[in-house]
Amino acid sequence: MFNGKSALVTGSTSGIGLAVASALAARGANVMLNGFGDADAIRELCQTLARQHGVRVEHHGADMGKPDEIAEMMEHTVAVLGKVDILVNNAGIQFVAPIDEFPPEQWDAVIAINLVALFHTIRHAVPGMRRRRWGRIINIASAHALVASPFKSAYVAAKHGVAGLTKTVALETAAFGVTCNAICPGYVRTPLVEKQIPATAKARGITEEQVVRDVLLAAQPTKQFVTVEQVAALACFLAGDEAASITGTLQSIDGGWTAQ
Repeated sequence: MFNGKSALVTGSTSGIGLAVASALAARGANVMLNGFGDADAIRELCQTLARQHGVRVEHHGADMGKPDEIAEMMEHTVAVLGKVDILVNNAGIQFVAPIDEFPPEQWDAVIAINLVALFHTIRHAVPGMRRRRWGRIINIASAHALVASPFKSAYVAAKHGVAGLTKTVALETAAFGVTCNAICPGYVRTPLVEKQIPATAKARGITEEQVVRDVLLAAQPTKQFVTVEQVAALACFLAGDEAASITGTLQSIDGGWTAQ
């Protein structure tokens, strides 16, 4: 499906990003992983994916909060894989606190990684995509790109920004065979969500079990977490030729959360 294509997936050493990167590799794409973690474990992960799928899998450890490192990662990906055909912006962080207690440094970090980093990866990727007249930009947003929740001011602001950025880039690239879409998952039980549970419990004064039942899954009529595999399957569809006319959209995959 993606033979001859090269993909860069940020925040892909675990969670949604790893699922997306694995699914793209399984469909023939060469992949550049990005993210933190134990160097030996990441090296083994790259080797395993490459061996399983007969593709090239590399890793770059750019900190997505640092524009200079993002630029170096983009240049390195082109040097190693030849191009960036599919860009999946997945890296993200979260911090939960009431607005009047929200540390400014945490606000800055959430905005930098969840929104500003996307500007930098996209601005580097678009020129090559335009020249080749083919490209797929997929931003992993959130249901919080469409609705808000208490105590998540920075995250909600960033994800709403991703929605606007997605639409703008889609309009600018539509005539060049490039699409830009956002996937908006509901709650997926990833390491990022796991870290939110105790913080949300503290902010709301409830137990962690109550957070899962009464805060997280209460928002989703299915009462089920979205799986990383489901998000990855949607990303692969949006990256395929069948989705060439889908651009500028916010694709909900949230168990009915935003239908309410």
